[in-house]
Amino acid sequence: MASTYRMFIGTYTKAGSKGIYAVSLDGATGALSQPELAAEAPNPTYVALSPDKAHLYAVRADAGWAGSYKVSADRRSLSPVQQGEVGTGPTPCHISVDSTGAIALAANYHLGTAAAIPLEFAGRMGKPRVVAHEGKGSHPTRQTTSHVHSTYFTPDGRFAIICDLGLDRVYTYGIDRDKVSLVAGSPPFVTTDAAAGPRHLAFGKDGLQAYVITELANTIIVYDFSPANGGLTQRQTVSVLPPGFSGETTAAEVRIHPGGKFAYGSSRGSDTIAVFGIDPRTGDLSPIEFVPCGGKGPRSFTLSEDGLWLVCAHQDTSTLCSFAVDSSSGRLRRIEGTVAVSMPVCVVFAD
Repeated sequence: MASTYRMFIGTYTKAGSKGIYAVSLDGATGALSQPELAAEAPNPTYVALSPDKAHLYAVRADAGWAGSYKVSADRRSLSPVQQGEVGTGPTPCHISVDSTGAIALAANYHLGTAAAIPLEFAGRMGKPRVVAHEGKGSHPTRQTTSHVHSTYFTPDGRFAIICDLGLDRVYTYGIDRDKVSLVAGSPPFVTTDAAAGPRHLAFGKDGLQAYVITELANTIIVYDFSPANGGLTQRQTVSVLPPGFSGETTAAEVRIHPGGKFAYGSSRGSDTIAVFGIDPRTGDLSPIEFVPCGGKGPRSFTLSEDGLWLVCAHQDTSTLCSFAVDSSSGRLRRIEGTVAVSMPVCVVFAD
C-alpha cells in the first residue's frame, strides 16, 4: 500500500472549472485532498497518461485532437508541451495511449470519428489519422448518426476496439504502426442489441474477454476476444442496475479490478456502482452488490493500480469520493466525505 496516491481529474470547464485538477488519496485512511489546479485547459473531459507516467494527454477541440503536458515529479502539476489553437468544433470525448507510448487513439462523439495519433519524443504529437463512421441506430433521439464514444488498444497492441454508441456497433481496426493508421478489421464490427448504445470497454486480466458497458441499455456485454484477428464473440449480457430499479438511467463506466477477479460498472440515474465476480474459467459475470456511488451522475471512476481503492467522479453534484476495495470479495466500503470540483468526468491515478 502506498502512503499517498496521486491522481488527475478531467472536467468540463463550463461551470467554474479551469481545467485539469490534481488530487491525493491518503493510503492509510482513503481520504481525498482538496483538488488543486494542475493545468488550465478548455474542457479536458478525458485524460490519459503515458506508460511511464511522465506525460499526460488531454482531449482538445483543435486539429491535433489533444494537448500534451509534462507531469511534475510530485504529480501535482502539469507543464504544457504541445497545445494547438482551440477550434470551434466539438471536443473529442475519449483518449487512450498504447503500452509502448508511441500511439494514442481518440474518439469524437459528435463527429462520429476516431483517430490514431503518433506520439513523438518528449510528449510531442504528430498529425492524427482519422476514420469516420456513417449510419444511424434505432433510438429516435440518441442514435440519429454515428457517435464514436471510446477507443481502446487490445492487450497485444495489434488492434483498436472502438465503441460506436450511435450505431450499436463495436468495431475492430488493425493498427498499422508504420503509418500510424487504422485499418478495417475482418469482420469490421459486431452489432449489439438494438438501442443498447455501447459506450466504454475494459479487457479482462488475461486479455481473452472484453467487457462493454452500454449506455442506453444499462448492461455489460461480455465478449470473447480473438487475438488472431481481433474479433469479438458475444457470450453474456448482465444488467448494471439494482434489482427492481425502474427510473431513467444511462450507464457510464466499466473497470476490471487489477487482480482480474471483479468487474465494476456505473449507472447514472440509479447512481450506483455494480460489482460483479468474474468466473476465472469463462470470464462470465455474476452480481455481488450494487453500491450507492456517493453523488449524482457517476460518469467516471477508476481503481488504483494495487486494487485497494476506487475513486468516483460525480458530474451532476461536482464531487469526488473514495471507496476501500476488499481484494478478496471485491466489495466496496465508502470512505466518509466528499471533495468538490466542478463537473469532474475523468479520473486517472498518476502513480
